[in-house]
Amino acid sequence: MGRKNVNRTLKQIRTLLLIAVLLTGGLWFASVTHDRLHGFDLLASHAEAAEQKYTCGMHPMIIVDEPGACPICGMDLTPLKASGSVEKPQGERKIKYWVAPMDPTYIRKEPGQSPMGMDLVPVYEDEAASGSVISIDPVTSQNMGVRTAGVERRDLHRTLRTVGLVGYEEPKQYNVNSKVAGWVEKLHVSETGQHVKKGQALLDIYSPELVTAQEEFLLARDNHRNLSESRFPSIANGAKRLYEASRRRLQLWDISNRQIERLEQTGEVRKTLTLYAPNRGIVNMKMVQEGQYVKPGQDLLMLSDISSVWIYADIYEYQLPWVKVGQEAEIILPYVSEETRKAEVGYIYPYVEPKTRTVKARLEMDNPDFELKPDMYVNVRLKSQAVQDVLAVPVEAVLHSGEKRLVFVALGDGKFEPRQVKTGLQDDAGYIQVKQGLFDGEVVVTSAQFMLDSESQLREAIAKMLEPKKAKPKAAIKHDHGKDESMENLFGDEPPKKKENLEDLF
Repeated sequence: MGRKNVNRTLKQIRTLLLIAVLLTGGLWFASVTHDRLHGFDLLASHAEAAEQKYTCGMHPMIIVDEPGACPICGMDLTPLKASGSVEKPQGERKIKYWVAPMDPTYIRKEPGQSPMGMDLVPVYEDEAASGSVISIDPVTSQNMGVRTAGVERRDLHRTLRTVGLVGYEEPKQYNVNSKVAGWVEKLHVSETGQHVKKGQALLDIYSPELVTAQEEFLLARDNHRNLSESRFPSIANGAKRLYEASRRRLQLWDISNRQIERLEQTGEVRKTLTLYAPNRGIVNMKMVQEGQYVKPGQDLLMLSDISSVWIYADIYEYQLPWVKVGQEAEIILPYVSEETRKAEVGYIYPYVEPKTRTVKARLEMDNPDFELKPDMYVNVRLKSQAVQDVLAVPVEAVLHSGEKRLVFVALGDGKFEPRQVKTGLQDDAGYIQVKQGLFDGEVVVTSAQFMLDSESQLREAIAKMLEPKKAKPKAAIKHDHGKDESMENLFGDEPPKKKENLEDLF
């Protein structure tokens, strides 16, 4: 009996010890779990506090981790709001538009390929909203004077107003010169600006060569008459060829057929021969005087026909797309403001004047009354053809920043999205063509864009300085002994001590 009682007592003591061990282990596990959860809460709160930044309202370049005063102006620092957004599940994301990877201005509403042959990539609404979109309170927008206008399709018209210079019609300018050496005996046209008719006598020239040529011509004439009835055909043909050659020689020296016929009929050699006007016009250059010795090829007179003139209009480089060959133009005389004349663009010169940086457009028009004088300035009005059905926005909606063209798209509720665009022609009504970057029906900002642009660039700069450095969670590294180092590094040495106490307890 006594031995049985001892065995029973030992069993009860063992049971009590086991229960005590289990209770002690449970209490330790609960304590460790509570400490670790408390550690996670502290870590999350510390991470959240670490992400909170403070800045100065007057000096946005001051960004610190703790509240305080600005070191420059002494103002209290204010919390800096984060511009992050919660990502939506992939199934709920909505595509806003498609864009080319290498050209942000090439956007489409449907997938496809860019001009470079690359596939378009989608831009989701949450991505566009979390990018460079800025939000402004409606009251602030009203105080800033933000105005908007719609993107629409319209016809662009433009009338170019420029200055033109009246000039000579180049194909109707004639240079009179002598093909033989001699002396000018008499000038029939001796004044610059004198009107000359076609065939009018210009000057008489004495040349020993011409006298000799006349004598040779008369000898060849007589020889041809005497030998024309010869029984030998070769002799008759030779006399004929000599006669024709001497006659041809006089013609090549600008001796008129009428003078040659008179010489042939009369047989009288004239000391001087007359040069006649090849066409009508005015004498705009006179380089000879009576009694002057002239050489072959020397310029004597310049004749220009001004019954039709050319007008050279200066076109700036940005105006060239509006000017075409065959386009109608109006010429306004400066001294008669109400009088206009019709002209036509005949040619656009393929080079730029280096001094004026303009391109010459040549207008052709008739001048029967000689009212338009060469080297006269006139006003030119070019009416261009309308560019039909193009996407356009007001000119003031586009910001020019070097190589880029920027507009702000109003998304509603005080949100504005900066978007890069490519522009084209600009008309007189204040609209500019948008080739890429906008859709029909969108709304763009037409005033206060500089404030929006400054706000966008400031937020972009702050976002770059505050790029979230999210620490990657350490993975639990299992070593050969099976220990979890991540929790050991996180909470220090307290868990290992409790573990050692538990092992001692066991």
